[in-house]
Amino acid sequence: MKFLDQAKIYCRSGDGGNGVIAFRRERFIEFGGPDGGDGGRGGHIEFEAVENLNTLIDFRYTQHFRAPKGGNGAGANKTGAAANDIVIKVPIGTQIFDDDRETLLADLDRPGKRVRLLRGGDGGHGNQHFKSSTNRAPRRADPGWPGEERWIWLRLKLIADAGLVGLPNAGKSTFLAAVSAAHPKIADYPFTTLHPQLGVVRLNDSQDFVLADIPGLIEGAHEGAGLGDRFLGHVERCAVLLHLVDGAAGDVVQQWRTIRGELSSYGGGLDEKPEIIVLNKADAMSPRETSARRVALAKASGQEVLVASGVSGQGVPEVLRAMYPAIAEARAARKAAQLA
Repeated sequence: MKFLDQAKIYCRSGDGGNGVIAFRRERFIEFGGPDGGDGGRGGHIEFEAVENLNTLIDFRYTQHFRAPKGGNGAGANKTGAAANDIVIKVPIGTQIFDDDRETLLADLDRPGKRVRLLRGGDGGHGNQHFKSSTNRAPRRADPGWPGEERWIWLRLKLIADAGLVGLPNAGKSTFLAAVSAAHPKIADYPFTTLHPQLGVVRLNDSQDFVLADIPGLIEGAHEGAGLGDRFLGHVERCAVLLHLVDGAAGDVVQQWRTIRGELSSYGGGLDEKPEIIVLNKADAMSPRETSARRVALAKASGQEVLVASGVSGQGVPEVLRAMYPAIAEARAARKAAQLA
């Protein structure tokens, strides 16, 4: 299945049914009076987050959604039937934006969350609604109210506890494959990862978390260089960022500063998230190179720098254990917010 994380669709809720003009006609009842019923409500447009979806690819082929019209009223004071609602199922983490792509309309960030985006039109009044002591036989009935319509953008932000960031060929896909059951594409050329990948990391029987790998960033990604920074949206919800620096590529300090600059330019609070810095590809460095580059990176960042290798497994357990406290804290905060 192809991965698609944004789509533009058209939605229109249903029009309300029309009211009718009718009069009671029964044998032996001389003045039956008006009995035209009201129209039924038009169908709503609703969105629901479900667990068995992880892409918006379906909306590439189905882009128009129209709810049905409500039923018309009838004689004998019969109200028209309300139309069925259209429930559009989307992956967890989908955000709904207005056509300007900036106004957030809804954020479906948990399973089962449902929002009514467009309300169906109300049914029109039948002539029985207008009878009075001075108007005993009204010949007025209203049409149903029109539904709402709008173009919207759907943007998927994957739900993950931790996110992998780094330059192309920093070893992110290799690391993800080493710590989870995910099978990302791995090759010795840049941009082998073209869309985000998720993997479940199990520390023990009671501790696990979801790790997201996004395509590599290069200098100028916020201006569209390389694959751009659009995929950074998938790590906005992460509790911690795992920053892999390619130790075998030379200037590790410049690599770190490049990614930090792109995170800051993107915004969304990414540059404020807890960061675990890892000097990766320890298997491709000599002990002297490892020590010197680790010290230089720690001095530039002001943080502790871990050393690891996704190929040999060196230092990987230590990296995973260093990430988990921030993840546990974020989970506890979310749980407290839901109970409040």
